[in-house]
This record gives sequence, structure tokens and C-alpha cells, in this order.
Amino acid sequence: MNVDQLTQVLRQDPLFMENVTRWEVIPAREAVYADFPETLDARLKPVLEGRGIHRLYSHQAHAVREVLSGRDVVVVTPTASGKTMCYNLPVLSAILKDNDTRALYLFPTKALSADQVSELYELIEAMGVDVKTYTYDGDTPAAARRAIRQAGHIVVTNPDMLHSGILPHHTKWVKLFENLRYIVIDEIHTYRGIFGSNLANVLRRLLRLCDFYGSRPQFILCSATVANPQELAETLTGRPVTLIDDNGAPMGQRHFVFYNPPIVNRQLGIRKGAVPEVRRLSGMLLQNGIQAITFARARVTVEILTRYLKDMVRDPLGNAGRVRGYRGGYLPTQRREIERGLRAGQIDAVVSTNALELGIDIGALDACVLCGYPGTIASAWQQAGRAGRRRGTSIVFFVASSAAIDQFIVNHPDYLLRQSPEHAILNPDNLYVLLSHFKCAAFELPFEDGEAFGSAPAPDTMLDYLAEQHILRHVDGRYHWMAEDFPASEISLRSAASENFVIIDITDAAHHRVIGEMDRFTVPMLLHENAIYMHEGRQYQVEKLDFDACKAFIREVDVGYYTDADLNVTLSLLDIEQEEDENGVGRALAEVRVLSHVSMFKKMRFDTHETLGWGKVQLPDTEMHTVAMWWTLPDELTQRLPSDALKNGMLGVANLLRIVSPLYLMCAPQDIAVQYQVKSPMTDKPTIILYDNCPGGVGLAEKGYGMNRMLLEKCLEIVTACPCEHGCPSCAGPVGEIGEDGKAMSALILRDLLDRVS
Repeated sequence: MNVDQLTQVLRQDPLFMENVTRWEVIPAREAVYADFPETLDARLKPVLEGRGIHRLYSHQAHAVREVLSGRDVVVVTPTASGKTMCYNLPVLSAILKDNDTRALYLFPTKALSADQVSELYELIEAMGVDVKTYTYDGDTPAAARRAIRQAGHIVVTNPDMLHSGILPHHTKWVKLFENLRYIVIDEIHTYRGIFGSNLANVLRRLLRLCDFYGSRPQFILCSATVANPQELAETLTGRPVTLIDDNGAPMGQRHFVFYNPPIVNRQLGIRKGAVPEVRRLSGMLLQNGIQAITFARARVTVEILTRYLKDMVRDPLGNAGRVRGYRGGYLPTQRREIERGLRAGQIDAVVSTNALELGIDIGALDACVLCGYPGTIASAWQQAGRAGRRRGTSIVFFVASSAAIDQFIVNHPDYLLRQSPEHAILNPDNLYVLLSHFKCAAFELPFEDGEAFGSAPAPDTMLDYLAEQHILRHVDGRYHWMAEDFPASEISLRSAASENFVIIDITDAAHHRVIGEMDRFTVPMLLHENAIYMHEGRQYQVEKLDFDACKAFIREVDVGYYTDADLNVTLSLLDIEQEEDENGVGRALAEVRVLSHVSMFKKMRFDTHETLGWGKVQLPDTEMHTVAMWWTLPDELTQRLPSDALKNGMLGVANLLRIVSPLYLMCAPQDIAVQYQVKSPMTDKPTIILYDNCPGGVGLAEKGYGMNRMLLEKCLEIVTACPCEHGCPSCAGPVGEIGEDGKAMSALILRDLLDRVS
């Protein structure tokens, strides 16, 4: 059975269709071609023609022309549209014309780096030229590193290696920095929040060194679909960037099916699990010979689904190689073998975490199953784009879990299908992030008096502060590094705080191993003693938390519950940046201090979320300065509502904002926090507060301040569209939390606010 036949069968199945909230058919699109730019080196054209490429897609030709004209560009087209050509062709052309030319490629993952290098090798070997391309990361043998530094035309690495392994040792990379002409950054939609803010400062340091060595490289950036690609690229690079989004790649017809598992308890809003439904759908595709990929968020889910599908196809000898799992933790050689098997059509089904989401070449698949929402629209389309990479018909199933965000997506399919309102947000001038990179930059090269650091505000003030702390020394108009330690080794690009806690697995008494890290502001909630810590789908219990040494010791367990800490947060006002009153609704943007105290934790059963018990937590308070925005409720509304109804309604609105904000601010749910205060000490009124859940903030509250009406509208949409009677986890919250009037009061408050704000 092919995909066209399968769609006909499913459409005629009433049991299947009653759970489908939308069946969208995305029509096929013909390719739009353009001639090879005349400025491209003539040796490339016959090699491309030998591979069946006689003309470029329109966006590829456009990008190559702009790059060869000397402009910085960002290319934004869907998955499998040939973005790799947009940077490989101009880079190779420049190296062929001048053998001293150097290029630096940055990819967010090692797997993507390896995949891109293999594609480059094929082009270079076909031309028969000596263009040296190397991957430089933690797996690169020491013996090869010297050769890469001296002779590598194209150095492929990741932001973490650039930050800690290349920039601090720039004197060993003189050949690269003196001749660096191109900096290629792929998948820039992944660089948002703290990670993106750190990368922007790493690039400031990189450009500062390039300036010292006399080079001025161009940027070539690529991204999946995101609302603000040009703004994101310009914030990362600090330069004006030309946007190229005229996608010319062809695409076959694609069916996009939104599937919501049936409700098993309507009063509590509990649905059938997503994993059994995904197993059924993936098994159906496998049995019908349709090559498919299934994406799951947790590694343990990947293993469960892989085992189930293998059991379906196991031969009498026990072989089931037609089905493979793919996730972090597999050896690189095994992952490459699976990728080759997919390209060659030897594997019928693969179950993966987001490890296969980014642009690794795995050939053309016919179907894709998404087990839950991956977190952002960019990720969802990246995963969906794994099916239909050729001209044939493909099908994508989005299977929602009962998580609030999944329920929003499955009941509002236009959020995924139409132009996305989400933005990638970062703040390179976050003081915590900026201070760390000033240290790194000063270690790499002394600062001159009055020297700028990208567009960072008041660099002299920052340098003087570091001099006062005896980290820098100011002599003869220069700031010199004088501390003994190596600053880059202390700074994680993935968080704002430098003193992260190390998580140590002590399950094997003879072999303790570090399995992760966590910032100190999150530790009291997730790593207090006796907490159940989830890592890669496995459960661990925290045996000991050494707060002074910044270490947590955990042991693997298998229990039927998770823990939920009771966090008491006190907000105090530091400074108001913007403030306005509109028809009685106060709105403000401010700097606040967040004092967090964890006093107890609850044990909650999986699936039903009932409380099994509780325990005490004894940890010191944590303090954080960040940015917040808030709404104050109008007096006319609050005076006519009973106190309990007002409290339940505000709690419901806060829960709804926790669903909506990550979607429209394009951030992880843990990146923002929402509080409600029946009488706020900051405003003396009932107030709903949204703030950045990281030190200094990364711009989420500012974006929310500008999108305030949209956020409120989407909250109202969710609460009014949800079929539950009095509230459930998918809208304002469960009845046991918000009371029987909480859902109605949430809607009443939101309508009143929307009637007053523009």
C-alpha cells in the first residue's frame, strides 16, 4: 500500500476520523530554477552537472550571487530545500580562486557537522582539487589538531568548541584568522534565549580577533522557518544581513493529520496515552511497507517504540534490522550506519529523539509521526520535513499527548500550519552573559581604552568593574588579564550562571559518572534531596545535594511517581522601565528581584497526578534579578468578584499564560515564569506577572509587553474552546486546583481585560 491508498482508507475509517481535529492537504509545489551565477568558479559547474544538477533552485542562485557580491546573508527555507549549496558553492569557489582563503562552519550538533563534512568531501573529490576540510571538536584526535590549525581550508566545529577550544588559543590559529573569509552558521533558529545570547558574544569575540589579524569575514547564515530570521541574524552577528526566503525547491503533496487520542474521563480531562496511539500508527505504516520516521521526546519512549516495532517484523531467526532506534547515547559509528541504511532504503522504520531533526541527510521517507509537540514550530516543521523529500505524496501525523501545549496545538492547528507568530528572542547585552564574555575577550586580547565590544553598552564601565575586582589590570591605556584561571572553561554557553551544579550518577558504586548539570536557580526545585530527577526518560532519586560544592548525587530507581516541589516566590520591585494605564488596566515593564524558597515537595502518581505523600526541603533561599511585565486588574472588575472567585480566576489566567507564552515567545516553558498576586506589594492591586526565569532576562518579558493583547486573546481562545466542564490540565487547570468556578472566572477576567486594552 502506498501513501495515496493509505489516505483513502483512513478517511473512510469513522473510528480514526472521529479523533482527527484537522486533515490538511498541502499541495505539491513545482521547482523554480535559475542559472548558475557567472561569478561562480567554472570548475564547479561540470561537477554539479555530473550529479544531475544542471540549474540551481532560485534561492540557491540568489544566495550564491549575494555572497559572491560580498554581502552577509541569511537563507530561510524549509527542510530539504538544499540550503547546504547556498554556502558550499561560494566557499569552494572562493578557495578555488585563492588557495589561502579560509572558512569556519558552525553547527549546533556533532552529527550535523559530520554529515556536512561528508557532503563537502564528495564535492571536493569529484573536482579532484586539494581543499582540506576538517571537523574540529572534542572527538578530534590530538595528532590531527595541529594539521587542522595549519592547513585546514574549511574548519567545521560547534559554538562550544569555538568558545573554549579555538578563541582562547588563537595564537595557534594564525593562518585561519588572517585569511578567514566566510563564517557559516547553520540552523540559527536553535540559537535563542541564553544559548543565542552567549553565541552572539562568542561571535563578538571572534570578530574582535579577526580585526586584530586583519581579516573581515562574511557571514552566511541558514535557518528553518522562524518569524524574525533577519532580526535574529542581525542580533547574532551585529551586522546588517540580506534576507533570502524565495524558496525554489520542489515538494510533493503532503497530508498533515492532527490526531487527538480519545478522552477516557471527560470530567477530569484525561485522555488515552499518546504512546499507545503512536505505536498503533507507526505499526500500521510499517505493516503497509511505508518507510517512516517516528519522533519522540524522551529516550525511553524511543526504546519502547523501537522494541514494539521490532517485535512486529522479527523473522524466525530473531532479526529485526528493518526497524532501528536513533538517539543520543548511541556510538557515532552506529548512528552513521543507521543514516546510511535509511538513505539506501534498507530500513523501513526509525524511531528517534530530536537527534534526527536537524539537517542530516537520511534520504526520502514517505511518512512521519510526531509523538507530542517538540517545543517550537521550527522543530515541528523540521521533523515533519523528514517526510516527502522527493516529489511523491507524503503524510505526517501529529499525535497529541494530554499536556496543555499539545492540546493547544491539536485544537488550534492553524498555529502550526499558517505563518507563525513566534519569535526567536535573545539578549546579547544581558549583564550576566556580557560580563562572562568580557572576561574571555580580555584573556584573549587586552582591551584598549575606548574600544567597543560589538554593540555592547558602556564597555569601559564593565572593564573598570573587572579591574576593581582585580581580574583585569589597567596599565598604559590597556586592560590586561591578570587572574590565574582560564575564564572560558568556567562558562557554559547553555546557561547564564557560571556556577552550575554537577549531577553525578552513583548507581554503580564502583563507577560514578557525571550525567548532566543544572543552573543554581533551578536546583532547589528539581534536585533537592529525595526528589525524583528525570534524565533521558530514566528516573533517579537524589540521594544527596551538596549545595556548597555544587554537586548532586543521584541513584537510578523505578517508581510510579514524580516529585513536585512547592516553590514560594517573593517578587520585589527594583526599577520600572515602562508603565501605562489603559481604561483601568495597568501595564508595566520593570526590573525585579526574585527570592525563591522551597519548603516542601509532593509525590505525584504518573497519569492520574494524585498526591501520594510529601516531604520537607531544607535549602537556602536563592535570589535572582530579572525583567518582568505585568497586568493589574481594573477596580471595577475586582470589586464585584468574591475573593475566592477572583483568586481562582487569576490562577486560571496564570495557568493559561504558562501554556501560551512559550508558544508565542518561542522559548522553553522553563524560560518564563508566571505569578499572580491578589494584592501585589509592587502595585497594591490584583496583578498577574510574567517574568524571564533567568538572571538579567533575555528579552522575553519585553516581547510579552509588546504582544500583551495577543497573549490574552490566545488565552481566551483556549479556555473557551476546551470541551471540559469546569477546567482541566489542558486549559485553566484541574478543578481540584482552580475550583469549580475557576474556568468561568478566567474567561470573565480575560474578556474584561480585552475589552479595555488595545
